[in-house]
Amino acid sequence: MDSINIKEKFSKFSKNWHPHQIAIVDDMQVLLAKIKGQFVWHQHEKEDELFQVIKGCLEMHFRDRIEIVNEGEIIVVPKGVEHCPVTKDGEEVQVLLFEKLSTAHTGTIKHEKTISNYPKI
Repeated sequence: MDSINIKEKFSKFSKNWHPHQIAIVDDMQVLLAKIKGQFVWHQHEKEDELFQVIKGCLEMHFRDRIEIVNEGEIIVVPKGVEHCPVTKDGEEVQVLLFEKLSTAHTGTIKHEKTISNYPKI
């Protein structure tokens, strides 16, 4: 039951689109990620996914619209909804993610950005 310094945890890694696990809450995990550019269009059939922007501005692209998520804001992507996180103008954005342990990084899509396990920091 130690406190977790999110800023300090972000300083421990630099790779974009490669989440790191900082905590487990029941069957959920708390992840930190640095993202830059465009990710992969994907969906999670059985899991919701929460994104909190810690630093920067995230565009969450959906097939019918784009939601802007600013620093200090969250967005929940419901299960089954196709989405693609994007950042603009080369900005690196820091996000906290909250999702089930069973959530696959890119859903059923296999891509060069897909990873299968998250380092614990």
